[in-house]
Amino acid sequence: MTNSDGERTAGAGVGTGADAGTSAGAGSERNKAAARERPARWGRASASTAAAATVGNRPAGRGGSPLPERSRELGGAWAQPAAPGAVPTGRPLRRRTRTPQATRSNALHPGAWWIWALGLGTAASRTTNPLLLALLVGVAGYVVAARRTEAPWARSYGAFVKLAAAVLGIRLGFAVFLGSPIPGTHVIVTLPEVPLPHWAQGIRIGGRITAEGLVFALYDGLKLATLLICVGAANALANPARLLKSLPGALYEAGVAVVVALTFAPSLIADVQRLRAARRLRGRPDRGLRGLLHVGLPVLEGALERSVALAAAMDARGYGRTAQVPPAVRRTTAVLTLGGLLGVCAGTYGLLTAEGGSYGLPVLLAGLAAALGGLWLGGRRSLRTRYRPDLWGTRAWLVAGSGVAVAALMIVAASYDPVALRPGVVPLVAPALPLGPAAAILLGLLPAFVAPIPKEPS
Repeated sequence: MTNSDGERTAGAGVGTGADAGTSAGAGSERNKAAARERPARWGRASASTAAAATVGNRPAGRGGSPLPERSRELGGAWAQPAAPGAVPTGRPLRRRTRTPQATRSNALHPGAWWIWALGLGTAASRTTNPLLLALLVGVAGYVVAARRTEAPWARSYGAFVKLAAAVLGIRLGFAVFLGSPIPGTHVIVTLPEVPLPHWAQGIRIGGRITAEGLVFALYDGLKLATLLICVGAANALANPARLLKSLPGALYEAGVAVVVALTFAPSLIADVQRLRAARRLRGRPDRGLRGLLHVGLPVLEGALERSVALAAAMDARGYGRTAQVPPAVRRTTAVLTLGGLLGVCAGTYGLLTAEGGSYGLPVLLAGLAAALGGLWLGGRRSLRTRYRPDLWGTRAWLVAGSGVAVAALMIVAASYDPVALRPGVVPLVAPALPLGPAAAILLGLLPAFVAPIPKEPS
């Protein structure tokens, strides 16, 4: 190979490198042009800002300002931009503490609702002041409206309100037609009186109707109506199935029986409706004695088949097992349970009557303690497990404590100022609102703010 050939070869090599450099430059220009035409997506810069996407070999952020090195590590120009209106403080925003949404894990224990409602009912039993009774009804109604779910059993509150109104009307009707033991001077009307034999002395039908007697009947009927409304509030707020599941072990068999009955009742109603519809489609009577016989027998047959199948399934799953308990423990359990129930009955009677205010609460507490001890000992015979038991958390303590506080404060107020809580009707005067008991009743509103918020229907 001569020098001329070597020069030609070197020149060819130099030419090839120049061509490669030219090709690389052309490829770079094509890439830049494609980047300008590429649409903006996934947080990339738009076509108008693609030309200024780099500032000193560093990716540019929003507005062309260089991003810090930390942003480059977390995605740089490919990272999603901040939402409009966000405040870049560099610190996480603090979440406000509020009442949580009700879920299966944080649902309030059903026993807390019953303790709260029984506390309001105890407070209602200590007064006949219509203003305080109306305040108790308002508190119960507000809590039900704020924390009631859309379940079928939660719709029972309206039925209890109607029952309370019916009881109030019946009480006033008895006062009108059977008279009132309260003597009065303000005669409203005089009805024809039915003569009765001598052995029915003290009872009259018709006669004078006084304003004092009607007001006394109104106060007495309002107290009973308020008790019914408080019980209705507990029925509307507490899940009955979860309440039965929370029963102690000593009442395990009774709870299972009630749960089975509650489960089978809708099935029986559905069977009756289905069979009656089938008979109507066939042109056969579905009412009367004949229709009842033709519908009742298939319903009973289906219920018996379901009962046998359920009994076999429960037996296969180990229901009904009992543990060996010493005879001394059984006798102690029986004594504590029966004695505790008697104490609860005596204490409740004392709380509901004006004469038993001194011994009612201590006897009730002692009876409750004895009954709980007996139930705890009796639960040792039951061998069972609990699936997802309801926990008694802080909110349950607050709800139950508010009802207990209302009852305790009303009992104390009744002992210190009985006239304010039981206004007289002779002479006939307008009742006054005592501020202390009224403030105590307002404590019953606490569940409306601390209990979990029920889910809205979708």
